[in-house]
Amino acid sequence: MPHVFTDVLVIGGGIAGIRAALEIDPALQTIVVSKDELDVSNSAWAQGGIAGVLDPLDDIASHAADTIAAGKGLCDREIVDMVVQEAPERIRELVQMGANFDKVDGQIALTQEGGHSHRRVAHALGDATGKEIMRAMIERIRSSASNQIWERTFTIDLLTDGGQCVGAIVWNEAHGKTIVWAKRVVLCTGGAGRLFRETTNPDIATADGHAIAFRAGARLRDMEFMQFHPTVLYIAGSARHLISEAVRGEGAHLVDCQGHRFMPDYDDAAELAPRDVVSQSITAQMEKTQHPCVYLQLGHLDPKLVAERFPHISRVCAKFGLDLAHDRIPVRPGAHYMIGGLTINKNSETTLPGLLAAGEVTASGLHGANRLGSNSLLEGLVFGLRAGRTASQQALQIEDSYRALPLVSDWAAPEAEDDQLDLVDIENALHALMWRSAGITRREESLSQAIEQISFWDRYVSRREFATPQGWELQNQLAVARLIATAALERRESRGVHARSDFPEPLESQASHIDIGATE
Repeated sequence: MPHVFTDVLVIGGGIAGIRAALEIDPALQTIVVSKDELDVSNSAWAQGGIAGVLDPLDDIASHAADTIAAGKGLCDREIVDMVVQEAPERIRELVQMGANFDKVDGQIALTQEGGHSHRRVAHALGDATGKEIMRAMIERIRSSASNQIWERTFTIDLLTDGGQCVGAIVWNEAHGKTIVWAKRVVLCTGGAGRLFRETTNPDIATADGHAIAFRAGARLRDMEFMQFHPTVLYIAGSARHLISEAVRGEGAHLVDCQGHRFMPDYDDAAELAPRDVVSQSITAQMEKTQHPCVYLQLGHLDPKLVAERFPHISRVCAKFGLDLAHDRIPVRPGAHYMIGGLTINKNSETTLPGLLAAGEVTASGLHGANRLGSNSLLEGLVFGLRAGRTASQQALQIEDSYRALPLVSDWAAPEAEDDQLDLVDIENALHALMWRSAGITRREESLSQAIEQISFWDRYVSRREFATPQGWELQNQLAVARLIATAALERRESRGVHARSDFPEPLESQASHIDIGATE
């Protein structure tokens, strides 16, 4: 195997990873590893926008209060205050990088989303904010001489020595497996949405970062908290497409199959209630009407406004013969954002020395038990910057005294790969199981059965030695699915995005985090 030596290894090419790499001292050599091409990430798929106090009539305390209210008792107040205070500066930095936000009268246009008490969500290209932000950031990182970018490169596992992260094993088609030794590793691999049958996430979101960090000994927490987006375009047999929360922010109504606007029946904020409330309300209404979806209705809005604000969504709907401005748009919830992940502090340090992390792979304390809309890109920027800055400061203090450590494992020899093993069938079955048993509504019996089934699959999948990402992804998904189901079983209450039909009320005795794994 070839061995490569670098100062900082950044794993992940979304908003957190690129922001981390941009913050690293140019005197250091940095390698950025991306599972796919840089423009394929959850960050690039983000539609709604990025939240920050840019309106003089708004204030930081209000943004913090909205975030904490959405988090249902599990937000870290210090972290919330830190992030929302930095938000305006981080957004202005994006403008300086060349990101073109939509404007009104020369000022950044702002919209409102569920759970926000004020219009504070900046957007770009109408409903393609992530795409525009990532375009500007990718152009900046590609112009940096101190950064190497390895695209279409899969990270198999982290390397540890003496309880410290010292690099990673990566793979791509051109070179096969490569050992990358690094003074500091920054993990920014994104989320886990592909574990569920119904999801807004791209195919790359297979929880790889959660899995490799857990195997390396880092502590994870809040793994029961998967946020489900309320409005995913539901066309039987087609891929799922996100319908931005900003659509409801601009005044769209949710109606059931009988045309009844039902959200006021569930919450005074109606369509602008937090995502957990809207998702659970839609699910309840679908069960009540015995219909596979509900509908977004924009017919009462100005068609010109709809066309200008939501050009991408309009084009997607048009592919299915739907007119966003006039037709009822079929929607239902889908897995959207993984709140749980690596435990980090305000400097993005994990519990595993040498490993930093930022973005959706982490549990920073910002989101609590439910993420406030458009705080995700913000979190990626704030903690990406901190991860890069901390990694840079620490790497500058480490002498260039690298040597390739002997690779020793006490694991049993793996079984040969079984050519008859149908990985696609197992993966599809896993996704269906997670949707049924660990989806929007959960209960003890189904969670216990899910853990038993996942463990059965894991016994014969994880013993095998695979040669391509398809097998490694399945092993990672099985590992993280079991963590999610186990944490969901342990939290015997309903809180935020975690809804237990057998424990429907929140319990003060469980207003704390569930930790999994630890570094001693």
